[in-house]
Amino acid sequence: MAKKNATVRIRQIASAIGRKPGQKETLVGLGLRGIGSQRELEDTPAVRGMIRKVAHLLQVEG
Repeated sequence: MAKKNATVRIRQIASAIGRKPGQKETLVGLGLRGIGSQRELEDTPAVRGMIRKVAHLLQVEG
């Protein structure tokens, strides 16, 4: 039986306008385009680090 990979679902809840360039680039790296956009990503340390950097702009589930 194959093990299911853990995922984390994120949704952007605040705008990137007026944010530091590194924060904007992190949102793009996560695949988020604007308020309300959602992604389901693999739960890896790299993704968790990116989420932590812009946690104030995101809603995280899972």
